Amino acid sequence: MKAKIGILTLSDRASAGVYEDISGKAIIETLTSYLSSPWEYIYEVIPDDQKGIEEKLIEMIDEKGCSLVVTTGSTGPAPRDLAPEATEAVCDKMMPGFGELMRQISLKYVPTAILSRQTAGIRGKALIINLPGKPKSIKECLDAVFPAVPYCIDLIEGPYLETDESVIKAFRPKQK
Repeated sequence: MKAKIGILTLSDRASAGVYEDISGKAIIETLTSYLSSPWEYIYEVIPDDQKGIEEKLIEMIDEKGCSLVVTTGSTGPAPRDLAPEATEAVCDKMMPGFGELMRQISLKYVPTAILSRQTAGIRGKALIINLPGKPKSIKECLDAVFPAVPYCIDLIEGPYLETDESVIKAFRPKQK
């Protein structure tokens, strides 16, 4: 069975066609290099609108069956940056360690990482991760948190994700 992964770019300008979305495509490229098990993605670009983000997250998980949804953009302090609020509104449990680690990694590169509000949460049997909007930062953050993602999805009874260990190694506790 193929895992379904939602890729959701949150940008007023990219959704209006002002510029091409390169962030969502960077997530797809990164996940393609990581995953060796079968998977497919559902990719959309929508405006920074909390109600719209909430509706799309619910649709991707509850209706389309995504076990992982990765968002990009809308994590800063600007008034229209609402990904964390939308994520929290639709989740059963928040997973603050993801955001903590992403900020810690980003601080090695830019002092403004403290302004980022990335987070993650669980909705049913799906994990939602909010990533920053720049492709370089997306890769740095995914490299840091992804080793824990397959096991997290195991724990919430989602599909078994295997990684290409020459690219990234998923951590799973040893069986006794």
